[in-house]
Amino acid sequence: MKRGFLLAGIILCIAVVMAFYACGPKGPETIKIGLNAPITGDIPKVGEGSKFAAEMWLEDINGAGGLQVGDKKYKVELVVEDNEAKAESAVKVATKMITEDEVLAIVGPQSSKQAVPAGGKANELGTPMISPWSTNPDTTKDRPYVFRGCFLDPFQGPVAANFIRDEFGFTKAAVLYDVASDYPKGLAEFFKEAWEKNNGSGSVVSFESFTTKDTDFSSQLTQIINSDAQVLFTPQYYNEVALIVQQAHQLGWDKPIVGSDSWGSAETVKLCGKDCYGLFFSTHYAAAGATGATKEFIDRYNKKHGYVPDDVGALTWDSIRLLQQAIQNTGGLTGDIKKDRVAVREQLAKIKDFDGITGQMTFTEEGDPVKCAVVVRISDAGEFEFYKSVCP
Repeated sequence: MKRGFLLAGIILCIAVVMAFYACGPKGPETIKIGLNAPITGDIPKVGEGSKFAAEMWLEDINGAGGLQVGDKKYKVELVVEDNEAKAESAVKVATKMITEDEVLAIVGPQSSKQAVPAGGKANELGTPMISPWSTNPDTTKDRPYVFRGCFLDPFQGPVAANFIRDEFGFTKAAVLYDVASDYPKGLAEFFKEAWEKNNGSGSVVSFESFTTKDTDFSSQLTQIINSDAQVLFTPQYYNEVALIVQQAHQLGWDKPIVGSDSWGSAETVKLCGKDCYGLFFSTHYAAAGATGATKEFIDRYNKKHGYVPDDVGALTWDSIRLLQQAIQNTGGLTGDIKKDRVAVREQLAKIKDFDGITGQMTFTEEGDPVKCAVVVRISDAGEFEFYKSVCP
């Protein structure tokens, strides 16, 4: 009788153990990636370009039957949320994605005004976030879970200042920027610092500002025209660039106007027209004359969506592929979302010499890529032509 009870006990124990392994954690069946983007609001083309690039990536993953991580292939779901180009909405989106949707990682927000606060939330909640387009240093500063796919404004400011000096030989500059937005405000200040380092204190002879949603810049532009400035630097988004450039010309400004990577949207020339022909801006890649994988991406995007992708589309493509590599480099997922987020973050930080379509990247300790900038000229056909490359 005792033997019977003993045998029954052993069988029961084996059954319990087998049930534990059968029902215990096996890893997720689906990997969720969040896209926090401005689908509506002031810069919808930025959101559109990001969404289109991310969807193209998902098509490739689905075409391969899923994403191979270790010895398992996972379905991938793209969770797209609209941050309305607002800081508070970007934080709400990030919070929802992390706590409700349980995404493994987030791509975006794109612009610094949304990426800086959203990055704070992602870091607080221990979730990897990579911003394709945010160049403000505060996006990643002291935030080990936050990365970016672009260069920083402390690099871009001197790029623009040095280019103007070397190209034109000017010594007096004016700046016009949105004081209420993190990106243009920060970049304007970095440009001013670099310019005055080259040309002496006071060589930025007019440093004019406005507030988001302003559309009449005649007062600031009149100050600039009367300041004896030789060049105008304006690091604004495509919806403002056209108004600034056109109004400047209407008021009699006939000198160079130079911009930054926020000019890189296909909408810039569409809205600005011939007023922007011949102007220069610093950015992340140039579509005209691209070769290799960059050209393949451009041709595929253009065929699918009817226009050449801007820099934010290309940077989103690189950012989501950086996440893909980090996920695959974990060697396998546990099913514990918090542990898996930590593993992805650790692998992102280790990436070196990543060959992106916007350049080769290696992350610094702050989560910032070391990469080159490109100076683009807007041709008389309205195309973004590569002019020169500037590296750290």
